[in-house]
Amino acid sequence: MTQPTSSASLPNDPHKETLFTQLMHLPRPYWMVNIMEMFERLAYYGVRVVIPIYIAQADEPGGLHFSQTEKGIIFAWWALVQSLVPMFTGGFADRYGYKKTIAFSVAIKVIGYLLMATQREFWPFLFGCLILALGTATFKPGVQGTMCQSLSTRNSSVGWGMFYMLVNVGGFLGPPLAHFLYGWSWAAVFYGCAVIVSLNFLMLFTYKEVPAGGDQSGGVWKIAKLTAKNLVQIKDDGILLTRLSIFVLIMSGFWLMFNQLFDMLPNFIVDWVDSSSLVRMLHLPNFMLDLNSDRAPQLSQEWMINFNSGLIILTVVLVSWWVNRMRRVTSITLGIIVGSLGLVFAGFTTSGVLCMLGILVFSVGEMLASPKMQDYLGVIAPEGQKGLYMGYANIPNAIGWFIGSYVAGTVYDKMGDKANLAIRYLADNHNVINVNRPVAFQKLQEITGLNPQDATNLLWNAYDPYELWYIFAIIGIVSAIAMVLFSVWVKKLEAPDV
Repeated sequence: MTQPTSSASLPNDPHKETLFTQLMHLPRPYWMVNIMEMFERLAYYGVRVVIPIYIAQADEPGGLHFSQTEKGIIFAWWALVQSLVPMFTGGFADRYGYKKTIAFSVAIKVIGYLLMATQREFWPFLFGCLILALGTATFKPGVQGTMCQSLSTRNSSVGWGMFYMLVNVGGFLGPPLAHFLYGWSWAAVFYGCAVIVSLNFLMLFTYKEVPAGGDQSGGVWKIAKLTAKNLVQIKDDGILLTRLSIFVLIMSGFWLMFNQLFDMLPNFIVDWVDSSSLVRMLHLPNFMLDLNSDRAPQLSQEWMINFNSGLIILTVVLVSWWVNRMRRVTSITLGIIVGSLGLVFAGFTTSGVLCMLGILVFSVGEMLASPKMQDYLGVIAPEGQKGLYMGYANIPNAIGWFIGSYVAGTVYDKMGDKANLAIRYLADNHNVINVNRPVAFQKLQEITGLNPQDATNLLWNAYDPYELWYIFAIIGIVSAIAMVLFSVWVKKLEAPDV
C-alpha cells in the first residue's frame, strides 16, 4: 500500500486533488482498521436491524414478545453503555495502545452475543445487550484513533467517507445474513455474529500498531480528569461549556432522530407498510421476502432498511469528496435537515415504494452529517488526544439514543403498535376486552371479518400512526437551526479549512 507522501510533494490546494489521488495517499494502517470495522459492523448490524422485531413484535414466532416500552428501556441502557463508555476507553486507547484495546473489545463482544442467544427473560437479556454494548464501546476508539493518526486535514473528508462506505458494506451484508440465519432460529443469528466478529482476532496479526501520540504516564484518574476538562471549563463565576460540549449537545438531537431508523422503523414497516406491489413489480426472489407475513408476501424489513446502507456504499465517497469544498458544520447542518425530512417521508404512508424513497432521502442526510461529525472532531482534536476526541463522538449518540429510546418506546406503544391499536379498537368499538397482545390483530380480523390488509387499513385510518414521526422530525429541525447558530459562532474561532 502506498505510504503517505510529504505535504511538499502534494498539490498546494487539496481541493484540486482528484478523488483517486487522495485515496492513494491513505496509509496501510488506515486500510487495516477499515477492514476490522467492516467485520465488526457486519456482525453488529446482523443483530441491530432485526432485534427490534425479536424483542417486541407481538406476533413474531420465537420472539421475546416484550412491550415496545420494554424495548425502549433495553435500547436506552444499551445506548448509555455503548456511547458513554468511549469517553473513557478513548483515553485508555491513547494511553495503552490501539491494538490491545481492539483485542480486548472483540473478546467482550463475543461474550455479549452468546448471552443474547441464550437468555429470554428481560433482565438477563438486557445484561447480554449491555455486555455487547461494552465491547462495542471499547472497540471504536482504537479503530477511530488509528484513523485520526492516519489522516490529515487535506484528506480527512475522503478518508472518513471511505471509512463510512466500508462500515456500510458490513451494515449492508449484516441484515441479509440475519435474515438467512433466523430461517434456522433466532439463536443462530447471535451465534453467527459471534463467529464473524471473532475474525478480527485474525486481522490483528496484520495490524501494525500506530503510536497514539498521547501521554503514556497517566493512570485511570488522570484520564478521567482529562476527559471532563475538555467538556467544561471551571471559572471563578461558574462552569463554562466549551465549543466541544456545545457541539455535542446539538448533535444529540440529530442522533435522537437518526436512531429511529433502526429502533422504530423496523416495527413500523412490519406493522404498516405494504411492499407487495414492489415485490411483484421487481419480481423479487424469496430470500428477500417475509413469507411469514399474514398479508401478501412483503419485502422483509431488513432488506427495506438495507436501502440505507446500499446507497451509502455506492455514493458516500463521492459525496464526501464533493462536500470537501464545504465547511464541515455546513455539511452537518444540511444533513440534519435532509435526514429529518427523509424520516417523515418514510413513515407518512403505507406504500412500500414511498417508504423506500424516504429511506433513500434519509440516507443522503446521513452521508452529509455523520461522517462529517467524526471528521470535525478529528480535525479539532489536539495532538495526543485523537482517541479521546473520537470517544467524544459517541456522546451525542448516547444522549440522543438514550432519550429517543424512552420517547420512542412510549410513543410507539401508544400511537404505532398495531397489536395495541387492535386491542384499543376492539375495546372502543366492539366492547371486547382482555385480549392478549400476540393474538390481538388476529382477534380483530375474526370479529370484523376483514382480511389482514383491510384490517391494517382500518387501524391506519382510525388512529393515524404516521403522526408519531412528526415528533422526531421537529427535534431534527431544531437541531439544524442550533447548528446554524453554532456555525456562525465558531467561524471566527476556526481556521478556514475546518
